[in-house]
Amino acid sequence: MNNDNLIIAGKSYASRLLVGTGKYKDFAETQSAIEASGAEIITIAIRRSNIGQNPNEPSLLEILPPSKYTLLPNTAGCYTADDAVRTLRLARELLDDHRLVKLEVLGDPQSLYPNVIETIAAAKTLVAEGFEVMVYTSDDPIIAQQLEDIGCVAIMPLASLIGSGMGILNPWNLELIMDRVKVPVIVDAGVGTASDAAIAMELGCQGVLMNTAIAAAQQPVLMASAMKQAVQAGRAAYLAGRMPKKLYSASPSSPTTGMISSVRG
Repeated sequence: MNNDNLIIAGKSYASRLLVGTGKYKDFAETQSAIEASGAEIITIAIRRSNIGQNPNEPSLLEILPPSKYTLLPNTAGCYTADDAVRTLRLARELLDDHRLVKLEVLGDPQSLYPNVIETIAAAKTLVAEGFEVMVYTSDDPIIAQQLEDIGCVAIMPLASLIGSGMGILNPWNLELIMDRVKVPVIVDAGVGTASDAAIAMELGCQGVLMNTAIAAAQQPVLMASAMKQAVQAGRAAYLAGRMPKKLYSASPSSPTTGMISSVRG
């Protein structure tokens, strides 16, 4: 799989696993888990994390420097297009005109399901202002096409609800999205364990983003390592091309020619 890199907004990444920075017990665990994941792109909730806006508090950038990672500011906690746009404008100022961002506009605080109407409105504004927008959305292929047409650099459909750990509930819609858009499709939300990540990659998704699946594990650092391997294995399986499924079609795994015949005396 030489040179099989993920390309986002013209930049190449060896890792196809993207990880969040929230919900860990402390900065030390955050740093160890992210290092174990091998992720190069890390997403940060601007409304919930300090990256310099609170000078008297520890900053995430002290343990996750922009020189080592590609930062992906996100709009977690935003419920309107206006709030999301303001949040990412603040991130751009704090990060010296940083343009790569993750847009998410939520519909309600219980399900955290995306509000696609507000998401589309925010995407139009941000793209017009020069942001490179990776966008969290539903698994609706029509909405995915509209977001690509607006100019988003990656489409990030949910596998299931944020933080649910329910895995991929609708693989067919993910396949429809991948069939219809040309920008990278990255599963975002719902991954619970390594097999979920592998399945996403086997379907042909170009990457997986996760946070809770690692941070809420009993051993986050070990789970981060498992997720790294799962994404790599799933990608390799996708590229290899699986054998066709055959119902009631027995096929011996060993050759049947040249077998030694039984000899009766």
